[in-house]
Amino acid sequence: MDKALPKSDPLLALGHGHAGAQWLRGHGFAELAPAVDGHPVSRLADDDHWRVWSRAASLEERVVAYADKRAAQRLGSMDKRFARWERRHPEYHERLSKARARANILEREVCAAAGIAPADVRRRRWVATIQQRSGDPRAETEADEPMAP
Repeated sequence: MDKALPKSDPLLALGHGHAGAQWLRGHGFAELAPAVDGHPVSRLADDDHWRVWSRAASLEERVVAYADKRAAQRLGSMDKRFARWERRHPEYHERLSKARARANILEREVCAAAGIAPADVRRRRWVATIQQRSGDPRAETEADEPMAP
């Protein structure tokens, strides 16, 4: 959410996750705010946050956090996503290593709840259609196959 805000928006001072959550609360979507607030990879590396979140987060919050670790504009493996973060932010190597270990736990939990293996996670076909209709220049030209039952 915060990435779509104008550079002058005061919510940006709150940082990624917090800004989007506050925007949602302010626009009548408070029920979505916890998932957005808790999704950034940096939260997985924060011991205090993880201690509470790992016990209290709803399945929906976990799915959003997991999806963030698997997708940018395209769905990929966590290996690719974390490698990208490592390349872009080598100064956070230790924090990213801790976050990766916790993301592995998150992946096991979410995939077990869905009854699938991580390799079976796919982006639904309708996502590419919606991206293309929206005029998003980053829209995928091909969608993944539907998720296994």
